Amino acid sequence: MSRYQDIKEAAYNANMQLPELNLVIFTFGNVSAADRSAGVFAIKPSGVAYNELSPDKMVIVDFDGKTVEGTLRPSSDTLTHAVLYKHWHHIGGIAHTHSTYATAWAQALRHIPVFGTTHADYNSVDIPCAPPMSDEMIKGDYEYQTGFQIMDLFKEQELSYEELEMVLVGNHAPFTWGKTAEKAVHNSAVLEAIAKMALLTEQINPAATRLKEALKWKHFERKHGPGSYYGQ
Repeated sequence: MSRYQDIKEAAYNANMQLPELNLVIFTFGNVSAADRSAGVFAIKPSGVAYNELSPDKMVIVDFDGKTVEGTLRPSSDTLTHAVLYKHWHHIGGIAHTHSTYATAWAQALRHIPVFGTTHADYNSVDIPCAPPMSDEMIKGDYEYQTGFQIMDLFKEQELSYEELEMVLVGNHAPFTWGKTAEKAVHNSAVLEAIAKMALLTEQINPAATRLKEALKWKHFERKHGPGSYYGQ
């Protein structure tokens, strides 16, 4: 048995949730699970159908993107995951999908506004969309630069990756993360639901107004504030 069996199984289980939650079709996505004490993460192999996956097929990669264990080629997005793990020290799982509604907002180069309390239950800010990558970055190490594309946006907007666990990459698709791979997938599902609701809101009422501040903060802080009272 691999010394990395725990994160292989965590990555496998998280990846298998993507099709179950209708967040991917074919092989349009990947999830990774990190072991920070070992400085590695397990990630889905590239181009392998979900019904052909198993824990043993997960590839172990270090935070520089180098394969440590596994015979299959890791996901083409591996370097993006590696960059985020290397620089954001408090995440343990990352998910990337091309889910329909979140990807549509990314392709439209739109932040997702806080229209309602569902959004505010998770985030007190718009879900940001990183601007398209420059031609120079695209011609370079594209997947590696995608990690910096995400981090640069958070730095420029003074956002905390520990508070906001999701982003849209302009013209591309969403990335989410969390303390675990399971939480990263949870955030992907939440993001897709919020993206769908926001689109429908604008279709029903193109002049829809943003959620008023008092209601936004009430919903956000009852789950995340110092006096939170949501849940058991």
